[in-house]
Amino acid sequence: MTLLRNQICQNHPGREAIARCPSCGFFFCRECITEHDERVLCASCLKKQTAPVERPRRSFAPVGRGFAAVCGLMLAWLYFYFIGRALLTLPTQYHEGTVWKSTLENELDKEGEP
Repeated sequence: MTLLRNQICQNHPGREAIARCPSCGFFFCRECITEHDERVLCASCLKKQTAPVERPRRSFAPVGRGFAAVCGLMLAWLYFYFIGRALLTLPTQYHEGTVWKSTLENELDKEGEP
């Protein structure tokens, strides 16, 4: 086992090491070592531990746009369906444009009857 006093800093060859990083096992001087979560770590090991883990983000935007498009088409279909049903409930005379003639003829018939 090597003694700490015989070791030199990994980053600064002219300096004496004061601690050994438990993660990588190298020796470092006071400037190169830091304390994190009650542990003494070198800068590179600290960077590895504190770096956020990047997870791929899932994008549901295409699914949402597709769902909105389908809902829009269904809404348009329902609108025109109920408009068509409402037009079918109107009397045939209204569609032929003779509703006013039948009303006028009924009134004339009533006036002509004694």
